[in-house]
Amino acid sequence: MTPLTTSAFDLPPNLAAKADPALIETDERHFVAIAESLAETLAELSERLDALRLLPGGKGQAALERDLEIHRVSARLRALRRFSLDLCLGRIVPEGGGEPVYIGRFGLTDSAGRRLLVDWRAPAAEPFFAATHAHPQGLASRRRYRWGSGRVRDYWDEVFTPAGLESQAALDDQSAFIASLGADRSARMRDVLGTIQADQDAIIRAGSEGALVVDGGPGTGKTVVALHRAAYLLYADPRLGEGSGGVLFVGPHEQYLAYVSDVLPSLGEESVQTCMVRDLVREGAAARPEADPVVARLKADARMVDAIEPAVALYEEPPTKALVIETPWTELVLTPDDWAEAFASPEPGTPHNEARDQVWETVLEILGDQVGERLGDDDAPPPHQLRRVLARHEELSRAFQRSWPLIEASVVVADLWSVPAYLRRCAPWLTAGEVALLQRTDASAWTESDLPLLDAARQRLGDPAASRRRQQREATLAAERAERERVADELIAADDSEMMIMTMLRGQDFVNSLDDESGVVRADADLLAGPFAHIIVDEAQELTDAQWRMLLSRCPSRSFTIVGDRAQARHGFTESWEERLAGIGLRDVSLAALTINYRTPEEVMAAAEPVIRAAIPDANVPTSIRAAGVPVRYGPASERDAIVAEWLAAHAEGEGVACVIGDPSFGDSARVRSLDPEHVKGLEFDLVVVVDPDDFGGGIEGAVDRYVAMTRATQQLAILTS
Repeated sequence: MTPLTTSAFDLPPNLAAKADPALIETDERHFVAIAESLAETLAELSERLDALRLLPGGKGQAALERDLEIHRVSARLRALRRFSLDLCLGRIVPEGGGEPVYIGRFGLTDSAGRRLLVDWRAPAAEPFFAATHAHPQGLASRRRYRWGSGRVRDYWDEVFTPAGLESQAALDDQSAFIASLGADRSARMRDVLGTIQADQDAIIRAGSEGALVVDGGPGTGKTVVALHRAAYLLYADPRLGEGSGGVLFVGPHEQYLAYVSDVLPSLGEESVQTCMVRDLVREGAAARPEADPVVARLKADARMVDAIEPAVALYEEPPTKALVIETPWTELVLTPDDWAEAFASPEPGTPHNEARDQVWETVLEILGDQVGERLGDDDAPPPHQLRRVLARHEELSRAFQRSWPLIEASVVVADLWSVPAYLRRCAPWLTAGEVALLQRTDASAWTESDLPLLDAARQRLGDPAASRRRQQREATLAAERAERERVADELIAADDSEMMIMTMLRGQDFVNSLDDESGVVRADADLLAGPFAHIIVDEAQELTDAQWRMLLSRCPSRSFTIVGDRAQARHGFTESWEERLAGIGLRDVSLAALTINYRTPEEVMAAAEPVIRAAIPDANVPTSIRAAGVPVRYGPASERDAIVAEWLAAHAEGEGVACVIGDPSFGDSARVRSLDPEHVKGLEFDLVVVVDPDDFGGGIEGAVDRYVAMTRATQQLAILTS
């Protein structure tokens, strides 16, 4: 970025009065300082990054620290290059006078140490978002900017005290926030940081302890709050940093994640993991919806997740008969009690496949003790020889493999759907009819309802390849040590120095320091395996008990932000949030409600409210704060293309987006999406055309789908029927 050489303001002719130097001169000077500091900072960071990349790669901790620093500097550079002066959101003037405080997406300091921008998440910036006329938070005035192509296209002043009225201010009938609500949407979520409201900001800045439920109807800014809360918590709470587990953000569907993908990077946060629930399990990518709603309901029960424990336990039953083992030195016997002792040796909570090595080690120790007792220490073979013989003993290996095999999670879950007796034993509460209903021809044709069970099985079993990797690691290191011992023997034999310096090669610390694990095969890290320090869940009203288990297992701290609307639950939500969450094991719960609809015009909500109240009389329908001046349009489905074409012609120069909901025959285009009602949650469009809403179904599910589809509109809604 080059230093500022022209005005930072580019106000249209109808706002000429706001270009009065008395109103903007202070800002102009400050923006010049910001531009100069940005140019210096970008140059310094670029030099730092170049220098880091030239450093030797190194090994171990040094290599890790170098890579982390490159990642940190690169992320900072990307964030700063993404913006110019529009890093600045606005300014606040304290009551009683004093210099304005400028609020930014990130903090910025000049070379002399003067604070040019206060990070929006810092306590000093809180009044910028939280001040209201009832509670001015110690402010005389607040100014918000609207940016375009790096220059101020408009700004709005709000005055909180009589002293503020006496100062220079450009007052408007509409605030920056209200003026922005009717702006055209795009394929990505709009930047709303500069217009976050006080009720939203209070939730964003709430502490991370326990579970915070953010309950609100359509258009209340739940998703805005959730995303900005992720960025705020990472800034404000050091317990949530990457070293402590970091933050996971869970959204409802792919379209939603694409829509919000720019928000966190624009706030300077690139460490937050984002996913859908199905992404937590590798089989989720190909899993299809569960066709039978009864089967889906049975698998949604958390007891089905609990069935994984007895299912795995059947693979951990010690032999009940003694085993005689012939060796070159003596005959050994493993009694049922010996087997039971070995099988009980792993630490509680050790995954099945990882515990297998511990069980085998105990078996070897028991047999080794027998050899020592029978032959005495002088006649007993070296331990490594005995181990080698026992490892090659076919009958012992077969008995161990049968009793504690390595297992894949997919095998355990597939057996539940293909072996009725196995399912009956593991899930005894199921009726005979339900057991039969859950059986299927292709047991491994995974559905979305299977994913919580696969996840639970994988966590209970662990990696079946872990044992093989450990054995390979030990074999690799053993070979390297043997070679080093041979070289050390030769060097010591040839050492004729008085101090016999080469004998240091026998030192254990020196020997261990030479271990090189660069050639050891390692498993790729699963970034979604957790544990996470905090999890944010949007559209949480849709999660089943079984799906909640997937998230709870990844957050031992039980630190959650839970965002949703009971009235938008497709399968009904008759409980309170507190009751619902207590049922899945979350009891430290606080509730924050959003009741103002900032997105949906009054005309649209007037049409949508009766739709949801017919099915859910006590639905939390938010109050819209603006009217679009455009009535809801009703007509035949044959008008679909004409309505879309009319809208495109009227918005040829804009960045608006539209959506046709419920008509798969309409094809996607650059600015007009075609989606089913289940996949529009969390999204918003300037024009929404809902086709044949009565075909969405009956009952709660149909009413919710119609309500959600209608409330995606920010300007115009058309409802068409065949």
